[in-house]
Amino acid sequence: MLPYLADFTVQFNTGAVVALVAGISILVVPKLLNYIIAAYLIVVGILGLFPG
Repeated sequence: MLPYLADFTVQFNTGAVVALVAGISILVVPKLLNYIIAAYLIVVGILGLFPG
């Protein structure tokens, strides 16, 4: 194994990845927009009920 690749880590911002996937999905299937917005609102609402 190459020593300079041993400590290689990749970190993603979850919000950015979700936004990217949602954006591409909306471009491919525009009717998906309603479901994506609904799912987002449900997740944000549930997370808002349980702070911290």
